[in-house]
Formats: sequence, C-alpha cells, structure tokens
Amino acid sequence: MAERKINPVLKQALELGPTLVFFGVYMWIKDESFAFRGTEYSGFIVAALIMVPLLLASIAALWWLTGALSRMQIFVAVMVIFFGGLTAWFNDESFFKMKTTIVYGTFALILGAGLVRGVSLLQWVMGEALPMKPEGWMILTRRLALMFAALAIANEVIWRTQTTELWVKLETFAMPAVLFVFLMVQITMLNRFMIEPPDDKA
Repeated sequence: MAERKINPVLKQALELGPTLVFFGVYMWIKDESFAFRGTEYSGFIVAALIMVPLLLASIAALWWLTGALSRMQIFVAVMVIFFGGLTAWFNDESFFKMKTTIVYGTFALILGAGLVRGVSLLQWVMGEALPMKPEGWMILTRRLALMFAALAIANEVIWRTQTTELWVKLETFAMPAVLFVFLMVQITMLNRFMIEPPDDKA
C-alpha cells in the first residue's frame, strides 16, 4: 500500500516530539529522585521511561496517518523499548545511553555488509526518494557507513567520560544536526550523479 502524504510539519512533530519531550522532562527533573516500590530512580531514568510510551504513540499515529512505517522507525522503536526496559529493570542509566551506540553501530554494520556484497542497501531504502546513479549510491553508502561508525564511537566516548546532562544535550541536538548537515553536504557533492526526471513536454 502506498504511503499517504501528511502535513510535513505534523510528520516532523511526531518524529521528533518524543525526543524533545525526553529532553524537556529530563532538564526539569534532572536533580530529582523518585521512589517506587522501595527503589529510588533518578530523573534521567524517569524521563527515559516517559519517552517510551510517547514514542510508541507517535509511531502509531504515523502509521495511522500515513499507512506505512520505515524499517528504520521500527528498529529505533524496538531499541528504545528494549533498552528503556533494561534501564528500568536494572535501574542503570548506562543501558539507555548505550542504545545510541548500538543503533548507529548497527546502521554502520548493515551498510557495510551491503558494501562487502557490492550493493548499496541505502539505495534500496531511499532510491525512490532520491534518484541517483548506482556509483553515486555506492559513494554515499560508504561515507554514511563511516559516519554512523564515527557517531557510535563518539557516543561511547561521550557517555562514558562526560556528565549525563551533556550527553542528553548532545544526543538530542548535536548528533542529529551533525548527521543532517553531513547528508546535505554529501548530496550536494554528489549532485553530478543525480538522475534528472524525464521531461514530460518532450
């Protein structure tokens, strides 16, 4: 079934909303602790647990409105639920923080596995949205695999060596911004590989 178009602002709000709510809730209660059934939980863990149902609700809304979900959305949702559950069960913030490493690392491995086979899995996912020659897709896939690997390593270094507050800020704003700028720069650099749509007037 073809994906239904929705207002792009609404789509962005649904996709980014849970992460922004997590950031806002964390900044609000970061210095607080909450007791539940004899166990004390930090503000970070509470914020992470609030994010899980919000993410599920946003994904359900996207599926209902568009009739489709990307494999990336489903994978990220599974990771958030799984590591959010581990975070609560063990009362340990590190599980939620390492989620980002595993997500970026998995993307790097998947793209890298395709490259070893001589194919661009990125083209398989984004080919319809971004018409480009196969050689362009191979270049973009190699570069993006390296970027995902670099982000995974950066996340490990940051959460293990810096404060939780700094990690939350970088996770919410800096890493997505770096990835977005990287993609925009790469698409511009690979413009020569773009396939022009056919001229209907010809």
